[in-house]
Amino acid sequence: MITMTSAILRTERLYGTRPAILDAEINYTWGEHVARIKNLAGGLASLGISSGERFGIIGPNSFRYTELIHAGYWAGAIPVPINHRLAPPEILHILEDADVKLLALGEDYLNLTDNELLKPWSNKRIAIGSNSPDKNIPALDTIIDTGIIAEPHSPNENDLAILLYTGGTTGRSKGVQLTHRNVCSNGYQVINAMNIVKEDIYLHVAPQFHAADLLSSGFTMNGSAHAYVPVFSPKAVLQAIQDYKVTQAMMAPTMIIMILEEPSFDDYDISSYRNLFYGSSPMAAEWVEKAIQRFTNAGVQQGYGLTETSPILTTFDADDHRHAMETGNTDILRAAGRPLIGIDLKILDDNDTELPTGEAGEVCVRGPNVTPGYLNRPDENKKAFKNGWFHTGDVGRVDENGVLFLMDRKKDMIVSGGENIYTSEVEAALYKHPDVFECAVIGVPDYKFGESLLAVIVPVPGKNLKKNIIIKHCRELIAGFKIPRQIDFVDELPKSAMSKILKNELRKIYSKT
Repeated sequence: MITMTSAILRTERLYGTRPAILDAEINYTWGEHVARIKNLAGGLASLGISSGERFGIIGPNSFRYTELIHAGYWAGAIPVPINHRLAPPEILHILEDADVKLLALGEDYLNLTDNELLKPWSNKRIAIGSNSPDKNIPALDTIIDTGIIAEPHSPNENDLAILLYTGGTTGRSKGVQLTHRNVCSNGYQVINAMNIVKEDIYLHVAPQFHAADLLSSGFTMNGSAHAYVPVFSPKAVLQAIQDYKVTQAMMAPTMIIMILEEPSFDDYDISSYRNLFYGSSPMAAEWVEKAIQRFTNAGVQQGYGLTETSPILTTFDADDHRHAMETGNTDILRAAGRPLIGIDLKILDDNDTELPTGEAGEVCVRGPNVTPGYLNRPDENKKAFKNGWFHTGDVGRVDENGVLFLMDRKKDMIVSGGENIYTSEVEAALYKHPDVFECAVIGVPDYKFGESLLAVIVPVPGKNLKKNIIIKHCRELIAGFKIPRQIDFVDELPKSAMSKILKNELRKIYSKT
């Protein structure tokens, strides 16, 4: 029976003297790391968190964040990482929906419970740190130092391991229940896809409340070391790669572009870095080329996944990227890749009928890494999980080589004058203009056509784009009915914690104009 508890025990047994944590504050071996989580698990129990109960975590990336998650696995308690950027009403929804009994808060977030909505948790806090600014709030290190060693819980592989909340971009956030089987399965799948070895050093760049950070499970299971960037900045990532000899990390394309544009890039020794893994959206060919040129010892790999899939479903590996650049077939870089081992994927129409190769429909998957369902959402579970298949809500097609291409979210597809228009296709055309830095296409109400296309564009700094220039550029690449007739130029686009453009926010903005 495979669980994260047994995986941690295995790592301690096989790699106890190898590095687990590399940090400016302190380094720990796997033996030392597991000793700390044993005590932390005992400390959580003394605070009333028993097997099956939930505790929330709000704070920046850190090794103590990892200790909390691993202590949860060890104790059979359920960690609930929470986006620290949420407003109090949004946090309250998660705390109540998950029935959170205790909050672990980073130093900058201890005052969250001053808010009237969150006051019920004011006496249910611990401080994520070596000490606490308030004697009434126990510090995590104090809990570890005084905690009684806990024996490992023996969960069933179908027991809940971690509860992650989606971003809530289409309404209130949903609790995605991930079991030990889900997390471990994707860990094994990622070990294979990313060629993880025990000598790897994984850098936590993606926020630890985000599903993307679950990539680290594969590194834990394989005895690799972990390092952390508390808050993203290009210099912080480059410094961490240099200081800790980082070999792998997961980043959004926007993060990678910012790093490549950092003026002091060449001042850092990044020779240890061997795999530039990106996700959340494709990366333009010119940036892939620059990444290959500047990260001279690294391959470039893309991953596509969802919180519901623990998280990775498909990858487009370094050889694929290299071949695309060598042959000039850069359109293939829009692909999401091939399904990981153990994942079945098919494309269905609205009647749940499988579509032929090349035709677009909803991406549906099944596999051991797929969540059993959402917490407290029976109606949504009925819609998303049918006949053993998870309906992702993404529109895509699969080519003759089994490569998945994502077209859009179902909700983002625009029907204008009876024509289905995939905004990703329009965006791909816009990105081919050298002066377009970022863009997003949304549908807006149209009296004649039902919906029409609006393009929101961030120009390359120093460039002065005009509407007629964009329309002329698009005419050479896409059909006339796909060309946006409304275009707005802005300084920046609203983004998520993983730097993913938030089209729901754009819809709110432009519904008011």
